[in-house]
Amino acid sequence: MTESKAKVVYVDASGTKFQLDSKPKLKWACRRGMLELDVLFEPFVDEAYDALDNADKMAFQKLLACEDPDLFAWFMGHKECEDAELNRIVQIILNRVKAS
Repeated sequence: MTESKAKVVYVDASGTKFQLDSKPKLKWACRRGMLELDVLFEPFVDEAYDALDNADKMAFQKLLACEDPDLFAWFMGHKECEDAELNRIVQIILNRVKAS
């Protein structure tokens, strides 16, 4: 049985659209312009992304398509992400940071 992979389309600040189908593209999408987010996302892609299952990888890619103010609120604990799939990834990243 083959698993279908939905592709997440990322749109950068300049409006350029691309799929997050390689490690360099993921790392590019992690560059947010907010230091608080950069220090969470970039090491996560370098050190933990490859160990995720396909569903969590897709959720992380979906997370990268979210707006910075929402991401900041979720990661700083100001607001809880209501999307269960995204919230799971937020918690995975936060737990990883707390463990180090």
